[in-house]
Amino acid sequence: MTTPEYETQSYTPSPGLPTSSNAIISLICGVLAWLGIFGLGGILAVIFGHIAKNEIRASNGVMGGDGLATAGLVLGYANIAIAVLGFCLFFLILAGIISSPLVCLPFMNGVNTQFGYLP
Repeated sequence: MTTPEYETQSYTPSPGLPTSSNAIISLICGVLAWLGIFGLGGILAVIFGHIAKNEIRASNGVMGGDGLATAGLVLGYANIAIAVLGFCLFFLILAGIISSPLVCLPFMNGVNTQFGYLP
């Protein structure tokens, strides 16, 4: 008894689409924006994310990385929003608009009773 010889076929997977380097940069900047480069990293992530989206759209399906660009855009826009909110809060505290009432509130009861404003 002899076993039949089978022809072996090797399967080589086709390479995927090349990823846009701008999409990778956008994602990296978006992550770095949350790890310490507040504001600037978010702005760079948004800029590179939009460049990557336009590049991928113009390639007509030849280039990939749309998900990376979208993730970079989301991280960038969220970081910019929180950075602007933090800047506004810092400015309001620095100007004394928020801190004055909060600092004086614990002492108001003593001031009011001393000068006879409260019974």
